[in-house]
Amino acid sequence: MRTALVIGTGLIGTSAALALSQRGVVVHLTDHDPQQARTAAALGAGTDEAPGGPVDLAIVAAPPAHVAATLADAMRHGVARGYLDVASVKGGPRRELEALGLDLSAYIGSHPMSGREKSGPLAATGDLFEGRPWVLTPTRDTDTEVLNLALELVSHCRAVPVVMDADAHDRAVALVSHMPHLVSSMVAARLENAEEAAVRLCGQGIRDVTRIAASDPRMWIDILSANPGPVADLLADVSADLDETVQALRALQSSDDAKRREGVSGIEDVLRRGNAGQVRVPGKHGAAPLTYETVAVLIDDQPGQLARIFADAGAAGVNIEDVRIEHATGQQAGLVQLMVEPKAAPVLSTALRERGWALRQ
Repeated sequence: MRTALVIGTGLIGTSAALALSQRGVVVHLTDHDPQQARTAAALGAGTDEAPGGPVDLAIVAAPPAHVAATLADAMRHGVARGYLDVASVKGGPRRELEALGLDLSAYIGSHPMSGREKSGPLAATGDLFEGRPWVLTPTRDTDTEVLNLALELVSHCRAVPVVMDADAHDRAVALVSHMPHLVSSMVAARLENAEEAAVRLCGQGIRDVTRIAASDPRMWIDILSANPGPVADLLADVSADLDETVQALRALQSSDDAKRREGVSGIEDVLRRGNAGQVRVPGKHGAAPLTYETVAVLIDDQPGQLARIFADAGAAGVNIEDVRIEHATGQQAGLVQLMVEPKAAPVLSTALRERGWALRQ
């Protein structure tokens, strides 16, 4: 791939353009808002000048509701040898294109499974997709050259290609992305009118659950409008679980021992099913999840503290597998949780204590 045209310079489009530009591809940028394309160009994502002829690959990064129309316009004008979109739903846009009677041999649907709570070109980074799954949905009609161009794009972005059927993809993202986002928003909504004294007690658990609720509502309306059926089906299942959990909690309030036992059984069931589902979430590098030991270190909120901890861990020969930071409410301090292999935990604990760090048991 020598040339590309990115149509839509939001977070995903600009991030892909940055990755391609960094690897020597000449990238042309266009957007319904010319200022946004100019911003992306100023960031080094490419040029907002129109290409002089057909490019190798056109990448449509428009909202799902506009993908089919944008692709159809580009294909009718012959702007590229191959066409690809990065929308978060795949079945709907393809069916819209088929209804328009277009030759889809030069088109392949795709979805990079990466993003941020922020949107727009200023939130973009060239490494946004690194190590992340990038779904490709070819059909028997997809030209081999177009599939190869898509694979080259994925490679330039250092993502991991995953081939799926379009409708299977939409059901999957409803489960792992769209439904969880709505659940996160519903939990976060409980905080809107909560008493300030209660909100100040928020810890890492509530931060984890509500983090994705900070995303742009307008963007998510576009996404959910393109995949409402599978998301509604999943939420109906969650609703049934909620009803049963509420009944179990009410039973725990009863003075009747038999009802309380039923309540305990109901709560235990949902918690155990949660355990069983959580262990299926892929671990580091997409491998089976591993069990790590946590070494908790108390730190002051000052520049250089994390760098010192990582340097001291490296000096001890310990690899940090994952890290979490829990900030203390109302204090300029926090707790850094370092996840390491079990055999490395005592080594790291000893090394950090020797270097003056305060560890929490």
